[in-house]
Amino acid sequence: MPSRKRAALVVGASGLVGAATLNLLLDAPSPSKVIALLRRSSSRSHPKLIERVTDFAALETLETPPLGTVFCALGTTIQVAGSQDAFRRIDYELPLRLARWAQSRGATHFVLVSSVGADPASPNGYLRVKGELEDDLAALNYPAVDILQPSFLLGPRREARPLESISKLAVHALSFLLLGGLRKYRAIRASDVAAAMVAASQSPQPGLHRHLYDSILNLATHAK
Repeated sequence: MPSRKRAALVVGASGLVGAATLNLLLDAPSPSKVIALLRRSSSRSHPKLIERVTDFAALETLETPPLGTVFCALGTTIQVAGSQDAFRRIDYELPLRLARWAQSRGATHFVLVSSVGADPASPNGYLRVKGELEDDLAALNYPAVDILQPSFLLGPRREARPLESISKLAVHALSFLLLGGLRKYRAIRASDVAAAMVAASQSPQPGLHRHLYDSILNLATHAK
């Protein structure tokens, strides 16, 4: 069964990028069903939407229709998570479990929001965990994987991130100075990242593809 005829799965649908991705998928002509994994019901009603409430502890027992594309927008910061271990559980262990489980449900395309600078050898704990996830996701041999690596995300968040907000404003204000190889560090709207994720799912290309600032914007302009 072609991926676009299967259900799409959105994880992190209550977050900045995930919520925008979910809205775009519900408004699009395909897929016909969109599953949102949530820790608590949103009480939202839409003919295409299937909510599955889970604490992710029993993820492997969760029943869904056959899956096509997985949109993973899970993510936090070490500051918000409270510790390096808690951050790693959310940003590494859970997405990797999700990827394995979704693959067992037929998923053939995985679209991940990661971070610019992700590198398993990075001395920065945040970027190291992101890089480890990217490498281990690639090892699962999904037919198609798209990894988006934005810098700071612009948009209203539910939880306060004071230090990130200050850095984000500074980077956004100085974006005109980020030229050439530094363009990848420009702040970007979460809505553009979401549009790029959806666009990547509409014509999935075999293999692993990483998208930085310019590639994300280019994809976003082609979202249908």
